[in-house]
Amino acid sequence: MTPINILQAPNPPKLVEFAKDFGQRFVLTVDTEEEFDWTAPIDRQRHSIDTIPDLRKFQQFAEGFGVTPIYLVDYPIATSPIAADVLKEATKDGRCEIGIQLHPWVNPPHSEEVNQFNSFAGNLPPDLEQEKLFRLRAAIEQNFGFAPVIYRAGRYGVGPATAAILQEAGIAIDTSVRAKFDYSYGGGPNYRQHPLTPYWLDSGHSLMEMPLTTIYWGPLRKQADWIYPRLWRAPRLRGALSRLGLIERIPLTPEGVTVEEALRAIDVALDDGLPLLVFSFHSPSLAPGYTPYVRSSADLDVFYDWWRQVFEHLQRRGIACASIKQIMAATTLA
Repeated sequence: MTPINILQAPNPPKLVEFAKDFGQRFVLTVDTEEEFDWTAPIDRQRHSIDTIPDLRKFQQFAEGFGVTPIYLVDYPIATSPIAADVLKEATKDGRCEIGIQLHPWVNPPHSEEVNQFNSFAGNLPPDLEQEKLFRLRAAIEQNFGFAPVIYRAGRYGVGPATAAILQEAGIAIDTSVRAKFDYSYGGGPNYRQHPLTPYWLDSGHSLMEMPLTTIYWGPLRKQADWIYPRLWRAPRLRGALSRLGLIERIPLTPEGVTVEEALRAIDVALDDGLPLLVFSFHSPSLAPGYTPYVRSSADLDVFYDWWRQVFEHLQRRGIACASIKQIMAATTLA
């Protein structure tokens, strides 16, 4: 039951079959992490955790729509007593769930050089990748009182050994694949050909890949898997095709995506029969001034309104939120 290399797009993929009553659902994942300067070189020391208290407001907001956020926490958050205070009770009551997100540059042991290549955990020696993950898992268990079962590599940076390491760590679901995106220019993975539908990473159906959802929209979207990768050297042409409404790549996130674009993508995904829509954002976007997407109080209002309109649209379409526990119960992971 050797797991496949997550870097490689499975051909053909072993798609997950959900229970008939599961229907179509969505999940909300939050990359719950420290704040840092996104425009500066990666640095082990220069970060803060000022936005942790803002998780409380978002949690209450999500609960108002019956949404169970999945907070994928990295080491500075996992070891923060404030984070445990903010999220532990909601986690215990099942109003949110906690998973793992590995930012290797701030996660001990600190034995690697800090640079862009090593910021993708899958590029590290497997023993070091494993040790960092196991220390993070232990910190989450200590602070939050349970063992997490879902994982995302920071910067989506899995490697050839990641799946096997996840199985050793007792992880049931990986959600590191950002389908339709290519990070190879910086030494990271290329996910352009990876499926959007959840699929199995091992023959024993014990480790699931739950890709983040990105939708192509426009008259040429059926050809987009062939056309779009060939435009990466021609950003002006890619922009022109988007402005003309011929091909538009829309990830399900409020970061850099308008609500109008998101609603179009949701409808395409649902009409195409995608069983699980995976939304995401970075927790520092919950306060002004920490990410490029939320620079002001007005931006934060737009951010919350984005989610309000998306949740209401999903409700109108009859699409409920799914928790990790529900996903596992609807598959052979249960």
